Amino acid sequence: MKEVEAAASEAIAKGSRSFALASLLFRPTMRRHAHMLYAWCRHCDDVIDGQNLGFGEDSKAGAAHTPRRSDLDALRSETLAALRGGEVSSAPMAAFREVALATDMPAHHPLDLLRGFEMDVEARDYRTISDTLEYCYHVAGVVGVMMAIVMGVDPDDQETLDRAADLGIAFQLTNIARDVVDDAAIGRVYLPSDWLAEHGIDGPEGVLDPANRDGVSDVARRLLAVAERYYESAGPGVRRLPIRAGFAVAAARGVYRDIGRVVRQRGPAAWDVRARTSKKRKLALAGLGCMQGASAKVMVFRALPPRGDLWKYRTEGTA
Repeated sequence: MKEVEAAASEAIAKGSRSFALASLLFRPTMRRHAHMLYAWCRHCDDVIDGQNLGFGEDSKAGAAHTPRRSDLDALRSETLAALRGGEVSSAPMAAFREVALATDMPAHHPLDLLRGFEMDVEARDYRTISDTLEYCYHVAGVVGVMMAIVMGVDPDDQETLDRAADLGIAFQLTNIARDVVDDAAIGRVYLPSDWLAEHGIDGPEGVLDPANRDGVSDVARRLLAVAERYYESAGPGVRRLPIRAGFAVAAARGVYRDIGRVVRQRGPAAWDVRARTSKKRKLALAGLGCMQGASAKVMVFRALPPRGDLWKYRTEGTA
């Protein structure tokens, strides 16, 4: 078990320093389970992308790798084994097994994540914003759902899980806007192709063409405007979390949201240097997030505001 915990700690330390910092606010068992769930998610992503802790500084180290169906099938087989408490072959899978059994994780959530990786294997075309949002749910929104369950949210509390999914979707939309050029360089475009077509941009080559940088920037800003709606929807869900977890999530929400601000502010130059938040600003935003999380706990019994017409994922049979 120490090997499993060590692997999970390494994954979170190298893969997402922001989440590692925020998770320090969790109680020990919750923090261990959150790290273990993250390690499994990171492992699955790395297998599909041929990367090593691909969320790190050199996130495109596996640029020459083509996602393979056989890798996805192996991940699905081992994930199902872990959900049953069976034998698995790696530390991240063993970590996931512990989390899944400890939290009674509904099987369709981890299988939904694998469906997101299947979209990459299939080289899906994201023609509309709805298509992009579907992808965002499967690769990130459902991670928010699973993390909420790890934090103690009842798996049947759909109202709260919806807001957790909204935060994951907002994070992924921000990722897409930040990584537009890097993704295009490996043949992937997650921006809605109908939005790009309005600027005469077609496919990865069009995104990479310097002559189209103004149009790409316009589409990225439009995507970030959508992300803002999901950040707003996710905010009230913080008050449904245990107080320390709520602090951590509110802090992470503020820090990650600021990446979108940097992309918007830079405009067509957004991809010259990887967008990030300075350490000083990150600490300030984390503190502000904690303050917002504390004030939200005062309103814990209030009904959550309506989500409006935000995209809604299916809750059953989404594999």
